[in-house]
Amino acid sequence: MNRPSAAPSIPLSAPEVAGNEWQYVKECLDSGWVSSAGSFVERFELEIASYLRIEKAVATSSGTSALHIALLVAGVEPEDEVLVSTLTFIAPVNAIRYAGAWPVFVDAESEHWQFDSDKAARYLRRHCRREGGQTIDATTGRRVSALLAVDVLGHPCDMEAVGDLAREFDLIVVEDATESLGASYRGRPAGTLADIGCLSFNGNKLITTGGGGALVTDSGDWARRARYLTTQARDDPVEYVHGEIGYNYRLSNLAAAVGCAQLESIGNHLAAKRRNAAVYTAAVEKIPGILPMPEADWAKSAFWLYTILVDPTAYGMDSRGLLRALERDGIETRPLWQPLHLSAPHIHCPATTCEVSEELFRRALSLPSSVGLTEGERARVIAAIKSHASRDRG
Repeated sequence: MNRPSAAPSIPLSAPEVAGNEWQYVKECLDSGWVSSAGSFVERFELEIASYLRIEKAVATSSGTSALHIALLVAGVEPEDEVLVSTLTFIAPVNAIRYAGAWPVFVDAESEHWQFDSDKAARYLRRHCRREGGQTIDATTGRRVSALLAVDVLGHPCDMEAVGDLAREFDLIVVEDATESLGASYRGRPAGTLADIGCLSFNGNKLITTGGGGALVTDSGDWARRARYLTTQARDDPVEYVHGEIGYNYRLSNLAAAVGCAQLESIGNHLAAKRRNAAVYTAAVEKIPGILPMPEADWAKSAFWLYTILVDPTAYGMDSRGLLRALERDGIETRPLWQPLHLSAPHIHCPATTCEVSEELFRRALSLPSSVGLTEGERARVIAAIKSHASRDRG
């Protein structure tokens, strides 16, 4: 009898630490600059901005804190509404609630699994009215002030369509690029495709600081305000005087040191992710009942987590059955997130129809996608998926 492994021998997405991380962290420890001040914080911000070809980056303690501050500096106010992807990790929706605003959930489109701007447009045209230069939700009476589009799984949204919609209804656009660093849309880097963008450097991301994030923008005023709010809104460099409520959201120098080292290897990391994707796609498209992860011809995906769709009839088991079978094989996988219009804390919020996201939630399974995934490990994952196809389950 096969028993589950105590720990998966092939992890889903492990960090790759193979550069100057130890050296830079030692510099922090030797100098005593380990907290939210120190040379590596500013260096990391400058290097992120340079990599993305954008004016400003403000490092934060997490991707979630970057999203929260981005909404605040973009002008989202309490009791506003923000259109947001329903198929996403919960962080952007929680950030909307932290700002005192309300999410309006928008379905994913079926071709590339990203924010469906057509459904968002139908919602705005059918349920909202223009009044005094603002967009008002006719049902709730609340102002719709922003649109938060999430680049899911490393693939950018169709941001031209999103931008057209935002201009029609005078909405600020926030790009949640927390999964898509390294991706591009029509040659432009993900994270730079909106008024303000947000990144994450969690341990499972393309590059990591252990935990951390950043917001990026071409607006110097927004960057200055973001830096002010993330450092407890302190108004005087000597006296502890605060003019408004701020947040302890700055990245530590230790974490930024790791980030600087990671950023030096980002090209190799991205190449490894795309190599994983190419091998997986070539293999799984030959397996009945398994659909490979899509990539638009206008995009270059970072393939943060390579994700398949499982047709239970053609394959012989559903996505959760395959998850459990691969777990017994010592291979870690995971499903997508429950669409957030179904999540208990947010279930009463407005939403478009969301049948695509619900279907993706049922069928999707993310495969091991580490930067350091070896050729042998990829082959083992593929062989295991093949071995479980169309078995007699009786």
